[in-house]
Amino acid sequence: MRRKRQRKPVFLSFILLLLAAAGVSFIIIATLMDDTPAKPANGQVAETASPGDKHPDTTSKIGIQEPEAAATPPPTVTPSPSPSVSPSPSPSPEPAFIEAEWVAVGDVMMHKPQVPGAYDAKTKTYNFNSYFTEVKPILSQGDWVLANLETPVAGSSYGYTGYPSFNSPVELLDALEYAGFNILTTANNHSLDKGGKGLLRTLDNLKKYKFAIKGTAASQAEADKNVIIEKNGIKMGLLSYTYGTNGIPLPQGKPYMVSLIDEKKMVADIAKTKAAGADFVTIALHFGIEYQTQPNDEQKRLARKLVAAGADIIAGSHPHVIQPYEVLETTDEAGKTRQGLIIYSMGNFISNQRDDTKDYGIIYKVLIRKNIADHTIQFGEIEAIPTWVHRYQPDNNYRYRILPVEQTLEAFASGTKDVLLSTADYNAMENTLKQLRKRLSTMK
Repeated sequence: MRRKRQRKPVFLSFILLLLAAAGVSFIIIATLMDDTPAKPANGQVAETASPGDKHPDTTSKIGIQEPEAAATPPPTVTPSPSPSVSPSPSPSPEPAFIEAEWVAVGDVMMHKPQVPGAYDAKTKTYNFNSYFTEVKPILSQGDWVLANLETPVAGSSYGYTGYPSFNSPVELLDALEYAGFNILTTANNHSLDKGGKGLLRTLDNLKKYKFAIKGTAASQAEADKNVIIEKNGIKMGLLSYTYGTNGIPLPQGKPYMVSLIDEKKMVADIAKTKAAGADFVTIALHFGIEYQTQPNDEQKRLARKLVAAGADIIAGSHPHVIQPYEVLETTDEAGKTRQGLIIYSMGNFISNQRDDTKDYGIIYKVLIRKNIADHTIQFGEIEAIPTWVHRYQPDNNYRYRILPVEQTLEAFASGTKDVLLSTADYNAMENTLKQLRKRLSTMK
């Protein structure tokens, strides 16, 4: 009994030993047969097997499966061609502009009925400031503020007269200065109404003020002198011409006294003014047919020729009614495109003429922009502000004031009524404004 107990443990130990040896053999064989690539270290991407490669089955006969290493798919890399290296162009500098406001009105006239109401018997002087009180805030927005002075101001010794041979009190110049004007053009058909001496006396009176003046001259040197007015770093050249002087001949040997329309000379004057440093040129042009509401073919031909020759703004007057304006594009000698503004007629700014829109005018406001990089000129906003000469009679004499039409109507619509205006006045302004807006837009 005791032996049997001794043999049994020996036999079991022998069996267990054989099983253990068999297990070790299986493990060694399985390890040798596993040719799965090792997982790359340090984040490197392993080479992938070709499509024909197959991994051996690692399942053992005793049902134990060695886990396969989780394969991380390689990232997809899309090769990009190496760009050719070339120097990057320097970016063009952003244009920087300086700006100034150009403001202009039409004819400043003084018919005989205008004079008595402005007289102060106590001081024995005239005061015309009230003409401009309502439009002074608009004019004050301008840098260059110009008007066509269509009357001599030769003084009392020549008598104060109206149509057809004008002469006005010198105090009119006080009022124009008060209103904000700093430029007056003087070439028009009434320049010689009081003859050569009256013209010289007018110039003497004008020179007592700070107005820039162009259109008439006391000498050839004065006529040839470039008039260039600088505002905010922008230089405006000024020229002024008229179609004639109502048949009154220029004083003998003094053709320079009134600047007459001469196309060849005008083209030369434009070039001369720009060569003297003007960034842009304004031409005050007294031309056209009185009371025509549209420019005629000759007006259009001449104005467009001057723009093509280098003029930038044509400020037209003489018809005594408003005519339309147009903006043109032209090409200069350097091949650059530039704009030209032609205002065919700005109408009457102040006069005694009535009806058929002769008592209406326009204040033009034009934003002038200069590119400081290439010195070219551009137009910003162009604004046409209609005005009406309100004439009323509080006593034996007439009084006059220039009203901005749109502002006056807007104030009335908001409940602010001008005590000097009737309902009929407001209705007339509203109806005429529609007519003028249509007329102004006919050439846009």
